[in-house]
Amino acid sequence: MELVASMRFAISLLVVICITAVIGTVVKQNEPMNNYVNQFGPFWSELFGHMSLYTVYSAWWFLLMMGFLVVSTSLCVARHTPKILRDFNNYKETVREQSLQVFRHKGLGYLQMGPEASLQQINAWLSAHGWRARAQVRNTGVMIGAKKGAAHKVGYLAAHSAIVLICLGGLFDGDLLVRVTMWAQGKSIYQGSDFTQMSPQNHLGPGNPSFRGNLFVPEGSRSASALLNMPTGVVLQELPFEVELKKFKVEYYDTGMPKLFASDIVIHDRETGTTQAATVKVNEPVTYRGLTLYQSSFEDGGSELQLRLRNLSGNDDVDLTGKVGGAVQLGQGEARSTLEFSDLRVINVENLGGAAAGAAGGASDAATDVRRVDLVGSLDKHLGAGVSVGSKKSLRNVGPSFSYKIRDASGQAREYNNYMLPLELEGQRVYLLGVREATGESFRYLRVPVDGRDSMDAWLSMRRALADPAQRNRAARRYAEAAAPSDNPKTREQLEATSLRVLTLFAGAEGLKVNAPSQGAIGGLPALSDFVEKEVPEADRPRVSEVLLRILNGSLFELYKQAQQQLGQPAPEPGPQTQAFMTQAVLSLSDAMFYPAPMILQLKDFKQVQASVFQVTRAPGRTLVYAGAILLIIGVFAMLYIRERRLWIWLESAPGRPEHTRVRMAMSSNRDTPDLPTEFEALKRQLLHEEA
Repeated sequence: MELVASMRFAISLLVVICITAVIGTVVKQNEPMNNYVNQFGPFWSELFGHMSLYTVYSAWWFLLMMGFLVVSTSLCVARHTPKILRDFNNYKETVREQSLQVFRHKGLGYLQMGPEASLQQINAWLSAHGWRARAQVRNTGVMIGAKKGAAHKVGYLAAHSAIVLICLGGLFDGDLLVRVTMWAQGKSIYQGSDFTQMSPQNHLGPGNPSFRGNLFVPEGSRSASALLNMPTGVVLQELPFEVELKKFKVEYYDTGMPKLFASDIVIHDRETGTTQAATVKVNEPVTYRGLTLYQSSFEDGGSELQLRLRNLSGNDDVDLTGKVGGAVQLGQGEARSTLEFSDLRVINVENLGGAAAGAAGGASDAATDVRRVDLVGSLDKHLGAGVSVGSKKSLRNVGPSFSYKIRDASGQAREYNNYMLPLELEGQRVYLLGVREATGESFRYLRVPVDGRDSMDAWLSMRRALADPAQRNRAARRYAEAAAPSDNPKTREQLEATSLRVLTLFAGAEGLKVNAPSQGAIGGLPALSDFVEKEVPEADRPRVSEVLLRILNGSLFELYKQAQQQLGQPAPEPGPQTQAFMTQAVLSLSDAMFYPAPMILQLKDFKQVQASVFQVTRAPGRTLVYAGAILLIIGVFAMLYIRERRLWIWLESAPGRPEHTRVRMAMSSNRDTPDLPTEFEALKRQLLHEEA
């Protein structure tokens, strides 16, 4: 009991809880486990999970410390309160006259009046200046005990009581009461991902005394059940009313950044049948029947998508429709995959002020022209960033984008994010097609240049032609006819064979393999680099690389002309615009060899359906926390800014002069501040009528 009730024990607990709260702030709480594995690695993520660092505020050891802190601080308050209350009425007027000599701040003087008149005058002055005093009459004189600033001790009680109230409020508003309720009612936590499969054992009734959950409501729909996140799963919390979302509103600044989220709702009471309209805004919640609804976030509520599935190798484009949150089956048998529509973002604000990084092979601005690409250098990054952040910021809304996943038959999935409209990057308009392997990673973007009609048709036709052996043969032949002398058939044949070999390597149709055999042959610029390293002596590599790139450029230009002809477009004329398109097209075709899908999904149109995510809370401890916060402010200010001062005045007849009074004074304070001597000297002058 001595240990638990000691102030040292309470302070130690408070320090540990503060350190734990810092950990809970730095480490994001209740994130998917994959995010922690990506951030900390397999070993540390598992160790931190066993220590409950991902659910700090609901961990048993944290709640146990909170409980001990409440008990310890309560015992401290209970132990010291009687003493403090007794001290309020203790003026210590019984102190001996000789004891005043040992005080640091002391004084001696005379009043030209008798002891009785002096006592009346001093009492009147003390009362007028906020001092509370009590006098003790003795045989040889009168001892006055006075004090000022007794509210300092109120600060102690207020601050420590505040800790008790705040901790109790935290315990009540945490998931402790939810766990007790689940144990009492025999409920269990649901650990699956399909919430429609939750049984009555996973449902909590509307009488749950304390909870904090998320309520998902699409536009035009109603919902009366909130999800409560638990350390190992979720439970469904039934509400005593239904929330209908009439309209979700969002307003934006000129830069495209959002400035207001609001939801127009109608609350339908399930018991009385009454309705109440309200608007929930950020920082402007709505309270109904003891439950408070906060605007937490917003999501897609099932927007309808009109898409075009564009094959990278063939001409069989397919129009299809989808719904965010839905899925479509693709293929049959072992090649079967599932197309899952994840999200639609109508507003995307990007920083277009800085120079973006090169998209192919991590190429820099100096390597934009493929004729200057070092084929011998390392090309380990094949898909680059969409928009890089430079020193200069230029925020701009670049239009809608949508996300989807392609999940194979084994359950493995990649996530894709495609923009609906082309963006202008480095003076070239491109479509951005993003992909990432895991949720914790950033998207890597394939940049597809647009043609004169602001579409990707020209590039896509080139990509399809590159995958067709017949069209590669035709392009190689036309390039050789245009580049070789007409009177030298042998040179033309050699140039045609070299051009075909270069196109075959670039298309990934050669037998070169990457490290993982399942990924098949590599292509693009890395294939040419690999060919040069294996087949060409080191001394000749720079010269051969330059020749191969010149042949590649010319052959792909012939392929581009064939693609335009197939689209019914006139042949491209040489010039800066065509050169810029070809430069980006070559880099994009190289990157496309590493795009992990055989097709591109292009968003044609959509019908947006918004959904609001409300945080629904019943917080009985909120009042305790607010009261504790007020007490804590009062207590801290009282302890820091109120000084308790005690003053003793001994009055006795002056020896040899009965009509005069000898006054002996002493003063002390709980904090010896620099202005205390000045204050005491002022008291001496005022009480003893001394000259300054």
